[in-house]
Amino acid sequence: MKIEDYELLIKLNEIGTIRGTAKAVLISQPAVTQRLKYIEEYLGVKIFIRTSKNLVLTPSGEMILEHAKKVLEQERALKNNLTESSEEVQGTLSIACSSLVSQRFLPAILGEFTQSFPKVTIDLVTGISEDIKNHHKDYHVCIIRGSKLKESTCIRLFEDPLYIYDTEPFPRNNVKERPLISFKSDDSMHELVDNWLYHHQDAILPQKTIRVDQIETCKQFMKQGIGMAVLPKSVSDSMMDEYPHIPLTLDGSPVTRDTWVCFQEGIRKLPQVDEFINVLTQQDFL
Repeated sequence: MKIEDYELLIKLNEIGTIRGTAKAVLISQPAVTQRLKYIEEYLGVKIFIRTSKNLVLTPSGEMILEHAKKVLEQERALKNNLTESSEEVQGTLSIACSSLVSQRFLPAILGEFTQSFPKVTIDLVTGISEDIKNHHKDYHVCIIRGSKLKESTCIRLFEDPLYIYDTEPFPRNNVKERPLISFKSDDSMHELVDNWLYHHQDAILPQKTIRVDQIETCKQFMKQGIGMAVLPKSVSDSMMDEYPHIPLTLDGSPVTRDTWVCFQEGIRKLPQVDEFINVLTQQDFL
């Protein structure tokens, strides 16, 4: 079996459907089905049972998945050891990055990095910080927002102040009642906003909450006058001269979101990882 076969089995187990896996790995559903059929015929056992909702591992499948994880772990360890022994900066750099950071800052950072180290292959995954934390050991470097990772080395990259925006002014002496537009984020972001609203309900009272998937959608809804939106400075600084806004503060201190780069102890022995962290920590984000 090929390494790609083991990777496919792990992805099938994570996602739980042929269709979702095909979309994630960018190949057709029939190709995924055919590859799974070949693997099961090669090993002589059924790995998954198809139910109406998802794929379920058989007892044999559980054994095979454990073996697949060990194979991939050994493969990564071998590549890391080979890269570490090389004097030239090369190899694969795996990064898991918060969607906000990947959209706002990472393109320029990776542009600078790949220009300096063209032989490094970038393996990038983006998403919500909470999801990244759950799988942080799968990556060389994690760039997350909110609280830092436990049992990891973490360097704070920047503090990101939060502001609440609207197309309508924020009155000083009256309660502002408007819909609140919320974008998909991790729990820590929602807790910050909810806590701030609780302490300012005498001034701002959301009529209802409108939930959208992306922060950019949230911004556009706010600009169309649909409601208020709490946005970090990193993605809204260009809007400050155009739209009414107030900073989120509690007890006179700004409410902020920390952004961290986190990694496992010893991983900086890999030259490509060490150089990327150096580039990252030298950036002026805000």
